[in-house]
Amino acid sequence: MSGSVRASRETERAPVSVSFEFFPPRTEEMEKTLWASIDRLAPLGPKFVSVTYGAGGSTRERTHNTVARIAHETNLKPAAHLTCVAASRDEVDEVIRSYKAAGINHIVALRGDPVTGVGTPYVPHPQGYAYADDLVKGIRAIGDFEVSVSAYPEKHPESPSIEADLGHLKAKVEAGATRAITQFFFENDIYFRYLDKVRAHGIDIPIVPGILPVTNFKQASSFAARTGASVPAWLLKRFEGLDNDPETRKLIAAAIAAEQVMDLVDRGVTEIHFYTLNRADLVYAICHLLGLRPKVGQAPATQMAG
Repeated sequence: MSGSVRASRETERAPVSVSFEFFPPRTEEMEKTLWASIDRLAPLGPKFVSVTYGAGGSTRERTHNTVARIAHETNLKPAAHLTCVAASRDEVDEVIRSYKAAGINHIVALRGDPVTGVGTPYVPHPQGYAYADDLVKGIRAIGDFEVSVSAYPEKHPESPSIEADLGHLKAKVEAGATRAITQFFFENDIYFRYLDKVRAHGIDIPIVPGILPVTNFKQASSFAARTGASVPAWLLKRFEGLDNDPETRKLIAAAIAAEQVMDLVDRGVTEIHFYTLNRADLVYAICHLLGLRPKVGQAPATQMAG
């Protein structure tokens, strides 16, 4: 594409908003990395930042602590992931009320992975919320939360079909979900075909594309195998021969992610969610290409008054 055509499109396109996903740190070193990333990305003014919940509810306390710290020490709007697994309704409701009391009004409601591990059968907690739509109803009954849910352009790995998956998404919307964030994908046509099907089912909430910038192809392939996302052959080819060359992998990753995101925006997408893996540099560079700039003189996130 010529520079003049690209410049013309940049002038015409609508403003793009972004959100970032982090995971709660397990060690002191990981905590330093997380907060350095938050400090780096906060000045870009994300719509919200979300904090994940470990498989089987394994990070419940760490998720809550990270969300609370973001709420109290920064000007960012945190969204807390919450799942149905390994907890009764009373226990989950207690978590929801604690978020409400802390002034956190956005929850990402998920069924969650089985306690016994990904790929094993999911069994609802006998006194718990069974599925994500039940959880959404429970959240909305407790407070006027913004509720984001998941969406799967290539279907959830446990779902028998895209049609069944769309039925689950519609149930979540009817329960009160206000936004869906997609599982990551590497080919944009997959997202747009899925979006057409979503709209054909009468689902009208925003379907925000989730983007995973790939710096480690083996790691991305492992993620994809667990989540049902396909890994195209061309992506493997671009990383061929770079197993022991992390610097070049990083440059290739930046080019691939930037190409994907700019194409989404050129095709009308106005909101993008980044799976950061608690690393800021690559995401920051892509946001710069989208025209997002830090406010002059803005303090690091952890120095802001919450």
